[in-house]
Amino acid sequence: MTVFQALIGQDAAVAELSRAARAAADVVAQRPVQLGAMTHAWLFTGPAGSGRSVAARALAAAVQCDRAEALMAADPTAAPGCGECLSCRTVRAGSHPDVRSIVPEGLSISVNEMRAVVGMAGRRPSLGRWQVVVIEDADRLTEGAANALLKAIEEPPERTIFLLCAPSTHPDDVVVTIRSRCRVVGLRIPPPAAIAEVLIADGIDPGTASWAAQASQGHVGRARRLARDDQARERREAVLAIPARLTSLNACFEAADHLVKAAEAEAKALTDDLDVTESDELKVALGAGGTGKGATGAARGSAGVLKELEKRQRSRATRLQRDALDRALVDLASFYRDVLLVQAGSPVLAAHPDFARDTATVARSIDQAGALVRLDEVLACRTAIELNVKPKIAIEAMTAALRLP
Repeated sequence: MTVFQALIGQDAAVAELSRAARAAADVVAQRPVQLGAMTHAWLFTGPAGSGRSVAARALAAAVQCDRAEALMAADPTAAPGCGECLSCRTVRAGSHPDVRSIVPEGLSISVNEMRAVVGMAGRRPSLGRWQVVVIEDADRLTEGAANALLKAIEEPPERTIFLLCAPSTHPDDVVVTIRSRCRVVGLRIPPPAAIAEVLIADGIDPGTASWAAQASQGHVGRARRLARDDQARERREAVLAIPARLTSLNACFEAADHLVKAAEAEAKALTDDLDVTESDELKVALGAGGTGKGATGAARGSAGVLKELEKRQRSRATRLQRDALDRALVDLASFYRDVLLVQAGSPVLAAHPDFARDTATVARSIDQAGALVRLDEVLACRTAIELNVKPKIAIEAMTAALRLP
């Protein structure tokens, strides 16, 4: 299994990245390089679940592949990235010394974090064939971080590749100056059949795999969670039951309260233990509990460091809460899409066939214009939360607008 097989339903992107991997091997071997096949900066775009970070890591593994020369000698059309050698495995595991990843846990990527990574990327490869920087969620770069990255991309070090991932090429996602210096690879939502095949290969029964692939709306990671995690299925069911129940203003406020509290609880469950572990480890590193000379002074100087850690932890919790709310809003948006399909008598397969009764109920209660207005309200709520409107205010405004007549 090559590293590119992890990209589901992305044949055009796989072909382009395979050419780039062959060109990267030619550069290392000092052979003539196919014109335009390789560049030092890439931008992977596409909707959530399309595999942006998977594509970036696949290319990172392919350019580091230990068996590149042997594969290309045996078959000139073959691409590096065997998926079995030490370099391929360590890149995919996130432990390769020459592949650095920025995966933001909080709301943004800071300038200090970017400067540190860019500085290390300017060195020559230590064990691998290239220095590779993978930046997931490049749309979270602060202005200072974007400027630090721009300088590195404008004057790229030799044998260094930058791989950025972002939802789109819109200036709000990636600034134009960076985008214009990157080769853009657009990824599409993989079809449900392709996702179902992957789930079946993972050992999931065909019926569950088919349902999860459709319900995930093209998001491979969420399809896996829905197929395996009872709590994920329960959260989805609770969200999709909301539209048919919004028959009074009180029901709207109750639904909003449920959505926000569920997102807070999900974020808290994911962060509580991690926060305690991080705080304890940092305190020990700063000399907590020490009795030797200087221990008291070290403890006095640790307050600022602990405060910075708490700030990062709050940012991470906020990010996780927003992500949980966003998943719920995507489900609601697809519910109203299903309503429109019912109203139009379309043969297109519904995203949530297990909620056909609720979909039919709402479809009878409102007309097509009403369904479109409600779909717009859900999407507007997503935008408001991205713009830092307090989640409870944004969700309450949305549920009030979704109320059935």
